[in-house]
Amino acid sequence: MDVQPPTPVLDIDEVLPGTRCVFIDESASSTSANGLLQKHDGIVLVPQPTQSPNDPLNWSLPRKIWHTGLVCFAVALTAATSNVAGSASTGVNEEYGISYDVFNTGAGVLFLAIGYWTLLSSPAVHLYGRRILYLVGATWGLIGNIWFGRLKTAEDAIWTQLFVGASESVAEAVVQLSLLDIWFEHQNGTSMGLSLGWRWIGYLGAIMSAFNFVLFYFGLEETSFPRERYQQAAENRTPAVPTSNEKAIRGEATMNGDEKTSGDEKVTAGASDEEARETDQFSVNYTRPKSYWQRIALVTPAPNLRGVGARQYVGRLWHTLRIFTFPAVWFAGLQWGMQNIALSFYLTIEEDYWTEDPWDYGDVAVSNMNIPCLIGSILGCFYGGYLSDLFVLWASRRNRGIQEAEFRLYLMFLCVLIFPTGMWLFGIGSAKGWDWPVPYVGLGFIGFGYGCAGDLSLTYLADCYPDMVLEGMVGVAVINNTLAMIFTFVASYWLDTGVMDTFIELGVLGFVILMLSLPMIVWGKQARRWTKQRYLNFLEIRDGMGH
Repeated sequence: MDVQPPTPVLDIDEVLPGTRCVFIDESASSTSANGLLQKHDGIVLVPQPTQSPNDPLNWSLPRKIWHTGLVCFAVALTAATSNVAGSASTGVNEEYGISYDVFNTGAGVLFLAIGYWTLLSSPAVHLYGRRILYLVGATWGLIGNIWFGRLKTAEDAIWTQLFVGASESVAEAVVQLSLLDIWFEHQNGTSMGLSLGWRWIGYLGAIMSAFNFVLFYFGLEETSFPRERYQQAAENRTPAVPTSNEKAIRGEATMNGDEKTSGDEKVTAGASDEEARETDQFSVNYTRPKSYWQRIALVTPAPNLRGVGARQYVGRLWHTLRIFTFPAVWFAGLQWGMQNIALSFYLTIEEDYWTEDPWDYGDVAVSNMNIPCLIGSILGCFYGGYLSDLFVLWASRRNRGIQEAEFRLYLMFLCVLIFPTGMWLFGIGSAKGWDWPVPYVGLGFIGFGYGCAGDLSLTYLADCYPDMVLEGMVGVAVINNTLAMIFTFVASYWLDTGVMDTFIELGVLGFVILMLSLPMIVWGKQARRWTKQRYLNFLEIRDGMGH
């Protein structure tokens, strides 16, 4: 028999980001009409939806599924167009004599563009809405892939990746934010690459980017919604203009000398009326359903946007740098960084070693080696996403209905075993000339680590600081892509010391980084307590910019 957990009572002094009540008993109301928490199946809804029809949390299920499909398509497209350039290396080398080292350099530029364009573009989400970054990203992808399709020189091979990398930056932070806008629970998607001859890697990417631009322009709705301001306006809503009776009463009182208004009081009254008018106008704008063309506007200005927002943009960009003072950001950045480091090394081996004896693979065969990675990634995402959600709910029930962000990290220990094993199987198998199945099993294990460690670490970060998701993902993108860039530039030199030794060392490095989950489990809550005030100050400054 199902026994409802007792309603937990939290000490107000110990309410921390990342610690929350996820279960309430059936005696609590299921609506927020009276200021009580909304829930579903006994689970407290976070964030709490408003009464506005424009709140993305209130969208219908088909509308949410369509939006989710679009943003996951963006992830798949950008990952495909950014990760398959190396598959063209053999064809480019044969036609133009461009060395494989050039493609490694291009990969480093790719990671540089992903990480730092994510940072530089992040303030736009707060000022102009989500949609604009998807469309800008599609434009960067279109430029980079057309350029790659017309590649002739080593410089082309390198600098095309600057634009392709910028196009992928949308998948680093904005996608996660878009999903959090519409769902109470979120999941990540996965991707794969295609190859139709090396020039068609660029042209296919260009076609897909152009299709992506049109699809997103007419199909993707804006999900930016000023939830806190809407709730405040709903609570403080007052008539902006006095009624005729109120005017008559005021006029009579003044004529009888019962009311004397000083100049200061008139100013205060005027300011109050102006504030009331703004509140009423805001309420009208967000309680009336938007038309289709309003929902797909190129830019959705923030309510507090001043002019074109240039000063606010720079201020928000500078403020975002504070994100690097949060331990959970560094933890997630290192987890993702290790996965991208592995990506650089195993792709280099596929392109440089498996095209020679004893395998003699062509571009298509090398591209097909990503299939076990894809399968492993899907399993890893399922384990690190859906199954981890079930585990967290189970653990929260056992913890009297209280969820701690660190619950999710217990699932990292399976990844600690699988990911390094995959690096060793693939690296040793490649060094010794092994064929199917061992190296392919290793790639599947690496893919599992990519999906599992990525999902768990990013979700942990979102659990720790739920109102700082975008900036957290920006910090992760900068950290992980900087690491990937550095290791990509040194990959060839490291591999020259011996493929087997390199992958054994990488496996050990991966084990150490993944095992950082243990100290986070032990001291993560203490770190959240230590950063609580810093987190609240971050939000106060960020949300107060421009007011």
